[in-house]
Amino acid sequence: MASTDPTDQLPPYAFVPGGPWPHPISSPQGHSFGRTASKIELSDRDRGSRSRVFLRGVELFNAGYYWEAHEAWEGLWHAYGRHGASADVLKALIKLAAAGLKVREGREHGVCTHAGRAAELFASVSKQVGRHHLGLDLDQWIERARQVAADPPHDPSPAGAAVSRVFTFQLEIDTSPGGAPVHG
Repeated sequence: MASTDPTDQLPPYAFVPGGPWPHPISSPQGHSFGRTASKIELSDRDRGSRSRVFLRGVELFNAGYYWEAHEAWEGLWHAYGRHGASADVLKALIKLAAAGLKVREGREHGVCTHAGRAAELFASVSKQVGRHHLGLDLDQWIERARQVAADPPHDPSPAGAAVSRVFTFQLEIDTSPGGAPVHG
């Protein structure tokens, strides 16, 4: 997926707590040091699968930047009031990103816990609003999260790699007005 803004570039490393890279925000050497996250006010154009912040989180997740994706989606989760179908899908994506981070940390129990919770959240939203929400096929994501929980992946990259994609799948978001994912 291309960046949602031509000025947005991927950071030079994906942060992993305890890893060799400095904390992105609190360390002066961090890739996002000095940037302050502004409070997100949702307008109609900012809602749903076309939201610039949402799509930035997708881009970061797909590239293996799990901590950074979590940070992007957390602001939206707060903007949605942390309740309701959209907030729950965001929380599920945050949990899936946390599972990816736990893979990078080598913490299998954390992978299982976060991925299992993501599956539960996706399932809850599917029961509330149907199979499709925020451009995702929720049934597909329930199954993917359950698979991660049942059989956690391992980090395929060498220790200390700047970035590592640990999942075999990527988020594919349908940004059309209907918001149902396009399968091909």
